[in-house]
Amino acid sequence: MRPSQSRHRLLLAFLSALLLTSSAVADGTLTQRTAIGRDQRLASPGGVFQLGLFSVANNTKWFLGIWLTASPSAVVWLANRDRPLNASSSGVVALSSRGDLVLLDATNDNETIWSSNSSSAAVVARLHDDGNLVLADAAGVVLWQSFDHPTNTFLSGSRAGQDLRTGAVWSASSWRSADDPSSGDFRYVMDTRGSPELHVWRNGRKRYRTGPWNGLRFSGCPDMTTFEDLVEFRFTHTADEVSFVYRDRVGSPVSRLVLNESGAMQRMVWDRAALVWRVFWSGPRDQCDVYGACGPFGVCNAVGAVMCGCIRGFIPSSPAEWRMRNASGGCARSTVLQCSGGDGFYTLRGVKLPETHGSSVDAGASLAECGRRCSSNCSCPAFAASDVRGGGTGCIQWFGELMDTRFVDDGQDLFIRLAMSDL
Repeated sequence: MRPSQSRHRLLLAFLSALLLTSSAVADGTLTQRTAIGRDQRLASPGGVFQLGLFSVANNTKWFLGIWLTASPSAVVWLANRDRPLNASSSGVVALSSRGDLVLLDATNDNETIWSSNSSSAAVVARLHDDGNLVLADAAGVVLWQSFDHPTNTFLSGSRAGQDLRTGAVWSASSWRSADDPSSGDFRYVMDTRGSPELHVWRNGRKRYRTGPWNGLRFSGCPDMTTFEDLVEFRFTHTADEVSFVYRDRVGSPVSRLVLNESGAMQRMVWDRAALVWRVFWSGPRDQCDVYGACGPFGVCNAVGAVMCGCIRGFIPSSPAEWRMRNASGGCARSTVLQCSGGDGFYTLRGVKLPETHGSSVDAGASLAECGRRCSSNCSCPAFAASDVRGGGTGCIQWFGELMDTRFVDDGQDLFIRLAMSDL
């Protein structure tokens, strides 16, 4: 027998000895003395979530993932989404000698298919009842967690956003298709320029934006306030971090925020009585949520006979294109601004605020001060409150085009600079 074959057989024997004999580990824990194979599961302490290997495409591709026990098709995290095991592979999940969680192909000379690449040596991997897979050292310090590496799903307590110190990004990417969990065309990311907001991108092109956070919700997502009895939201914007987190309230059912293969973000809540997922919110909701549908200085109305219109004081840039229902070129001012006391402000009510790239944000200013600043700067075409609580505080000033504005229920006030003749 060749030495390589001997070593391979010894390795298989060693891994076989580590493999757990039961089908699921109730306490959700793996150590360097245990491992799980294809037919075994790691169950969280309360049995809410399970980790293990599962197959798609008629058992031809195998993946390491986490799913809700009550709904196994609800896969909430994947390790090797872009490098599946094949049908003949024998996958083993274990803690390596250097303390990484690894997925090994035991039939191919113990090839590492996926590794957590932890910064330090972990001694335990534990699946929690919130669906978070955590690697910790002997002192209990978290070295790696799946919540920091989302795939297409955010769970209660996981973050969407960015660590501004390290540059780490917490974003989602869609599945390729309903039965192919490899990375798809869509990404859900936090845009930290201007007033931070969440965007959906498709192959490098912006497809949807939530609007900036306004103290209660994202400006373009009025539905967020309709299920606050089930979920609470927290938005963090500091020098170290910009992030959005939701948490299921105590006693409420499990929910998840999913970027599906069609590019829609969906808030899904588990109906424990009917054993089905209910969609509580989805975005984009309609054609007005398609990014830039009405172009610069246009405003979209999903319930109007004609979807796109121009903000007051503006006219279509290309009337011929607008007659053909192509409003992407947007609008232009009908009257030149005077800028020396000859301008005023028109209040456009009930809108998702325009994109804030190139804007100035001052959370400490009053709305009145915001108006004075914009009025004194001819390059400022509009301003609005950055926080709607308490009647409106904080200041966003735009400099440049107003893009992707639409009417929404319970929308915000946007103050538009116009020539006095247009007022």
